[in-house]
Amino acid sequence: MIPLLVLVIAYLVGGIPFGYLLVRLKTGQDVRSMGSGNIGATNVLRTTGRAIAVGTLLLDIAKGIFAVWFASRLTHASPLWTSAAALAVMAGHAFPVFLRFHGGKAVASFIGAFLYLTPIPLLMVLILFTIVVAVTRYISLGSIVAAGAFPLAVWMILHPPTPVWIAALIAGAFIVYRHQSNIQRIRSGTEFAFHFRK
Repeated sequence: MIPLLVLVIAYLVGGIPFGYLLVRLKTGQDVRSMGSGNIGATNVLRTTGRAIAVGTLLLDIAKGIFAVWFASRLTHASPLWTSAAALAVMAGHAFPVFLRFHGGKAVASFIGAFLYLTPIPLLMVLILFTIVVAVTRYISLGSIVAAGAFPLAVWMILHPPTPVWIAALIAGAFIVYRHQSNIQRIRSGTEFAFHFRK
């Protein structure tokens, strides 16, 4: 029962739509009707401003950290159940029951979950993410490249237990999959470009 409880709580925590809530509190608007329609920090940035976007990002990262920490405490740091909790919190963010299963791309909850589970590989791909965004100005492309490289980084740096590596592989593939519309916009030249000083 405890592993099941861990997964349910991880999913429900992941489903807390901080981007939606913060934009609603700040402007009274529904972020899903603005910009790309996504509830994540990137769309909040382009539609509502930097401060609310940073708040969204930090809270979404915190969801991932909490879910895996909680799983670790309740399952005696079981690689299987902490890895499953990482995937569950991402699923909650992407398919939140509170918003009729229409959520974000789960990048921030991915960062939080694996910052706890596999911190060094996660930090390495965050450096890669920063480089890609600095060169291309596309946050989405940075996310795609970092997510694609993440399973390899986990395997090369940690040689972790099988459940952890499988979770890393699934998580990376899921992030890339969730960015299909961004890939199409990058190809067509219509993707949102991030400017550091803007």
